[in-house]
Amino acid sequence: MSPALLDQARPELKARLKAERQVLFHAFREDGKPEKLLRGLRQLVDDILGEAWLAARLPATTALVGVGGYGRGELFPHSDVDLLILLGAPPDAITQARLEGLVQLLWDLGLEIGHSIRTVDECMVESAADITVQTSLLEARLVTGDAPLFAQLQERYQDALDPRAFFQAKTAEMRLRHAKFEYTAFSLEPNCKESPGALRDLQVILWVAKAAGLANSWGQFATRELITHEEARQLMEKERAFKDIRVRLHLHTGRREDRLLFDVQTAIAESFGLTGDAPGEGARRASEYLMQRYYWAAKVVTQLNTILLQNIEARLFPQPAVAVPINACFNDVNGFIDIAHDDTFEKNPSALLEIFVAMTERPDIKGMTARTTRALWHARCLIDEAYRLHPVNRAHFLRILKAPQGLVHALRRMNDMGVLGRYLPNFRRIVGQMQHDLFHVYTVDQHIMMVVRNLRRFTMSEHAHEYPFCSQLIANFRDRWLLYVAALFHDIAKGRGGDHSQLGREDAFEFCRDHGLSEADTELVVFLVEQHLTMSQVAQKQDLSDPDVVQSFAALVKDERHLTALYLLTVADIRGTSPKVWNAWKAKLLEDLYRITLRVLGGEPHSADRELRMRQQEALATLRLFGLDQSAHEALWSQLDVVYFLRHDASDIAWQTRFLHDKLKSDKPVVKARLAPIGEGLQVAVYVKDQPDLFARICSYFDRKNFSILDAKIHTTRDGYALDSFLVTEENFARNYRDIISLIEHELTGLLQAQAPLPPATRARLSRLSRHFPVAPTVELRPDERGQYYLLSIGANDRTGLLYAIASVLARYRINVHTAKIMTLGERVEDVFLVDGASLNNPRVLVQLETELLDALAI
Repeated sequence: MSPALLDQARPELKARLKAERQVLFHAFREDGKPEKLLRGLRQLVDDILGEAWLAARLPATTALVGVGGYGRGELFPHSDVDLLILLGAPPDAITQARLEGLVQLLWDLGLEIGHSIRTVDECMVESAADITVQTSLLEARLVTGDAPLFAQLQERYQDALDPRAFFQAKTAEMRLRHAKFEYTAFSLEPNCKESPGALRDLQVILWVAKAAGLANSWGQFATRELITHEEARQLMEKERAFKDIRVRLHLHTGRREDRLLFDVQTAIAESFGLTGDAPGEGARRASEYLMQRYYWAAKVVTQLNTILLQNIEARLFPQPAVAVPINACFNDVNGFIDIAHDDTFEKNPSALLEIFVAMTERPDIKGMTARTTRALWHARCLIDEAYRLHPVNRAHFLRILKAPQGLVHALRRMNDMGVLGRYLPNFRRIVGQMQHDLFHVYTVDQHIMMVVRNLRRFTMSEHAHEYPFCSQLIANFRDRWLLYVAALFHDIAKGRGGDHSQLGREDAFEFCRDHGLSEADTELVVFLVEQHLTMSQVAQKQDLSDPDVVQSFAALVKDERHLTALYLLTVADIRGTSPKVWNAWKAKLLEDLYRITLRVLGGEPHSADRELRMRQQEALATLRLFGLDQSAHEALWSQLDVVYFLRHDASDIAWQTRFLHDKLKSDKPVVKARLAPIGEGLQVAVYVKDQPDLFARICSYFDRKNFSILDAKIHTTRDGYALDSFLVTEENFARNYRDIISLIEHELTGLLQAQAPLPPATRARLSRLSRHFPVAPTVELRPDERGQYYLLSIGANDRTGLLYAIASVLARYRINVHTAKIMTLGERVEDVFLVDGASLNNPRVLVQLETELLDALAI
């Protein structure tokens, strides 16, 4: 066939495809029926492919087969068209040329195709080796071409298909996919196709059922008693809802986008007709209403997915049901807990909590039977105010919290089944509630589950390598279950308006009182909920070398038990926000605060003299290991004051002494870098004759090199030299750190020597999240308690170059920076600077300074 024939078909088919797609999109926007659109797009593509196939004039013994979602008979607006070109025999040169022309034509028409060209034998080989190919062929559908050849493929496929092996492979694949999403559907930007509880989970059920010959539709599941008719209705409803969201995502973004990103959530919500509340405290956005609906739908799918997969597995792997009584309410049936009678929960509502007690006390139990899951799901409404007041139920709930193992699984199951929210009504209010603080990546309830999980991991020997200090502390902590109570309540008042720590404190107090906790235990839980943010704020925002800071914190925690409990909860809390928020530097700050405070609580005064002696002795011990002369340190140390020694670790003092002891009167800047002793990043020290705008100049260099500054210590020696140190990190430094160290030492030395004018600060582009959830910039400037310095507190969206933008403003006002506490919380920064300067004594200049800083912080 001449390529001219394909060229002749191309313009007409392309124009038709484009025009009819737009008609279908318009119809959907009018009627909002996703199934109609998906079928319409599939039929349109069927027709276009049929005409293209005729124009290609391929041999009669070839067939065009739809596979994957397209084979299933539905096509989303921007999804790939998955095709199999089935050959009766390996192609000759002419056929090969025609196949290439056909594929090129389909791409030219604007179809994003995923295609393979195989014989039947090749299909069988690929299917045996790859579960993905096997799955796509399960839904194969003849579009056009040789029907007997396609029938031959289907017959051989069915003969080779092992339903049991297919079930095991697909469920294993599903578990891996769930692990990728941290086993939760409740991330703030879920994937409506791949996340747990979303479309892919529904498709897995249909795939394994079809492979087993059990059902091809939700109605058939009900007819064949794998689920009830009501459950089948719910599945159809949730599937339609997810498809509707996915269609709207594709149409809104104009591409294949399955993630409900913050950028699009409001637009998708408004396309459903959802609106936000009137502005005010506790007002919710339209996107929050959309997402809460999404999470509740995912929760339903998760439950029914469990029921269906268990029932399908029971049909595929039949085995005698051996029931071993656990108690009057429950039996152990082949490793799963099962209700003794269909009406167990109705006759004994306390069993709604007792079943979770039993599961924590029986680690050999793998889960609940499908019958039990269904009964529990439907009986959860029995938990009401009277239920919550019953002493037996309160005792059961405390037994769950005190369980030596299985607590996290129990709480997660209780949350998924709606039991936890029924028993703790205020917890139910935060199920599926979003957090717009730019560093939490989970809904409030899932964040709480993560915090409990982190606390539990501290107690488990197999995780002791992750946080050895936390594992050591919790091993000796009495009644550690009180920490889990505090974790449950620490964020329970989020979104209620007001200070969630204070409101949560009241909820925690009521819970402890109602459940009979002692006065001392109640006080500890209430303290932890109320102060759960305090330790992080002190460690990351205040000067730990200041004895008053440590004494004040010690007075707050009162004793070692409260200190240890707060430290453990703080680490678990920060780790439960987002994998990006926690780092080794924050870990070090918290541990330093813990150890210093513990010494104060033990009766050791946190005096400057004592700390100075301790750090000097440790530094000298380190220096001796490197063979330095015993007096090598004296010249440098004589130029350093107490503040320097209090703000630097002994290892930092020793390191800086080693490379500076013979360069004290250097006319050239001395720049030295090394791998940070704690965590990732580089430690960079600068020694140079003090010069104007030094802090800003150094920040400008790191800004230009796309380094993030995690910490800065600024010091001026008695003889007028600046000795500044920075902790910096960069995305790819680990692979090339030796080259980067050399580059920094060379380039930064040259920059400081040149003393060129400061470059203008640039407004770097904000991240996607920051653009969608802007943080109102804040600037607070106040004298410290001694009146010697000013504390400058900055809050804003993070962006590249932000620290230099701040430093350049300070440089213009001749303000000296003594320390910089850089705290990055996801997409938000909360920085604290200790500054001084003559201009700070002029009230009018202070107003101008704050105005310029706000302008520099503005988006």
